[in-house]
Amino acid sequence: MPNLHLTKVAFGCRTIEALEKRVAGRARDGEMRVVTRMRPKRGDELIGGSLYWIVKHRLVACQQIRRFEDRSDGRIDIVCSAELVFISAQPKRAHQGWRYLEQASAPPAEGDGSGVGELPPLLYGRLAALALV
Repeated sequence: MPNLHLTKVAFGCRTIEALEKRVAGRARDGEMRVVTRMRPKRGDELIGGSLYWIVKHRLVACQQIRRFEDRSDGRIDIVCSAELVFISAQPKRAHQGWRYLEQASAPPAEGDGSGVGELPPLLYGRLAALALV
């Protein structure tokens, strides 16, 4: 099992459904490409890991990272599987670009059993603002 993953904000996606539509619209031949300016220095460790998506300050879904490819314009494609796997939501601050996520900090696929991931986004946001979740 890979020990390293990436996190990325699903910019412009206000809901999980919007992220799902985006992935479906960009998928080609079982893969989806995410463009980035910088090649991760730890790219070899990321192959087989996951790209975790942040929507409304929560990690909500992930896709397996298959490889990295150079583009003719100097940017890099993060080539992921087209399958979007929903996870039990976990709080995560928004950031620009992507960030590394160690396996020990990655959310469990089966959830933590607390039910926090099932809260509606608005309620979750208010509880998070009060530092209650």
